[in-house]
Parts: sequence; structure tokens; C-alpha cells
Amino acid sequence: MTSRSAALLSNNLVYSAMAVYAIAFFAHAFEVAWSVKAPSKGKKKTKLDFARTEKSGRIATAMMILAFGLLFAGVIFRGISASRVPWGNMYEFSITGALAFSGAYLFVLKKYKLRWLGLPVSISVLLTLGTAVTILYRPSAPLVPALKSTWLAIHVSAAIISGGVFLLANCIAATYLIMDKYEKGSGRPEWAKRLPTLEVLDNLSYRLVALVFPLWTFAVIAGAIWAESAWGRYWGWDPKETWAFITWVAYAAYLHARVTIGWRGRKAAWLCLFAGSTFLFNYIYINVWGTGRHTYSGL
Repeated sequence: MTSRSAALLSNNLVYSAMAVYAIAFFAHAFEVAWSVKAPSKGKKKTKLDFARTEKSGRIATAMMILAFGLLFAGVIFRGISASRVPWGNMYEFSITGALAFSGAYLFVLKKYKLRWLGLPVSISVLLTLGTAVTILYRPSAPLVPALKSTWLAIHVSAAIISGGVFLLANCIAATYLIMDKYEKGSGRPEWAKRLPTLEVLDNLSYRLVALVFPLWTFAVIAGAIWAESAWGRYWGWDPKETWAFITWVAYAAYLHARVTIGWRGRKAAWLCLFAGSTFLFNYIYINVWGTGRHTYSGL
């Protein structure tokens, strides 16, 4: 297979994944709509209503798995087309980040049966991929000199996996805040009865952050080691380095607040969202408009 044909196949696989993610989104939206829909006056929801939501939910899950497989293949063939790991610019980082995000969701789905997360995950992945193919896309090409290192595979893969899990934890923290607001008001609505309790949401968000925080720590350290190899210094307070450290401090503060002073619930959820916002700021703003040595995003 030639480099050009591999690149073309990668593009087609990414577009196919987007189409399947769109089907998954509509199936999840249908499931939520039927769950939210109030029964007719004086009537209860019938077995047919529950069957519809269950069927659409299963279709949505099947589509999410299929889309993940297509996107995985698209990332692989992007790497084959360039004869390197596919993390050399913002387009490649974005499609791989979307893959990590949806992969984290599928892991949580299998372990905790949280299918309701499929709606925010599918739309988030679609927005990421849509931005990647319309704004961030760059033809497959060799790496710039600064990226020609084995640390590219080590450092960037750790950062991508960490980011995917962090953002999933943020989705759960946001859901906690929404449900908490309902329960403090008129009580949990009928459509939300199938969602986990607030305690389960709170603990799951914490577990995800605690699970991946050591990997993010490793990613920051690996980046410093790579910087010494490439530029002759471990740390230079480059904007991207600075914001990676800010993200580390924010998630460290979140874990510290939970373990040592017992923060739970709303306070912890807001702190988790704040930490996630620093990661997104680094990914979006610093990569696109930032200055410094990390300006090889391809834009």
C-alpha cells in the first residue's frame, strides 16, 4: 500500500466513523426522548415504551463500538501513510484524542453500565472530529525535526489517554451538578430515575481522575525529559509547558481536597470541571494561538 492510498483510506475511515457516531448520537437522543416523554394523562408507560428505549439504546451502543473501530483503523492508517506515529499535528492529535475519549466511555460502559453517557460523549466526539476534518486537517507529511524522537510516542500517547479520561470524568461531574440541582429543587425527574445516584456519580468521577492522574504526571515528566533532549533544557515555562503544569496542579488539588479535607459533591464536581477546563484551554487556545517552542501544530 502506498503512502497516498493509506492517507486516503484513513480519511475515508474517519469520515465513516463520523457518520456512525452521528447515528449513535441520534439513537441515544431517541432513547433519552422516550425516557423523558411523559405518558398520556392517567396512563403509565407501557412495556412498548420501555422496549423502544431499550432497543434504541442497544443500537446506539452497537454504533458507538463500530464507530470506535472505524476511527481506530483511521488513526492506524494515518500513521502508516506517514511511516510514523500519528501525532505530529493538531489534526492527528484531535482524531486520536477523540478515539481515547470514546474508548474511555466504552470501558466505563462495560464496567459500570452507564449508557446514558453515550449522548454527551457522541456529540463531543462528533464536534471534535468535525473540527479536525474541517479546520485542523493537514496532509500526511514527515515530522518536523523537533518531533523526531521516541519520546513522541511515549509522551504524547500518555497525554492523549489522560485527556480522554479527564474529559469523561468532567462529563460525569457535570451530570452530577445537573442532577443535584434537580434533587434540591422539585426532586429527581421521572426521566432521570434510571441514572445512578449522586453518590455513584461523585465516586465515579473521582475514581477516573485518581486512575489517570499518575499517567498525566508521567506525561509531564516525559515531556520535560524530551525537552532536555531536543532543546537542552528540562523546563522553560513555554506556554504549553506552563498550562500542562497548571492542569497537573488543578487535578492534584482536586484529589487532595477529596482525600485530606473530605470534599464531596458540588465542591468536588466544580473543582473537577475547573481542572478539565485548564486541559481544554491548553489543547484549544495554546495549540492554536499560543507562541513558543510548541508551535508545530500544523496550523
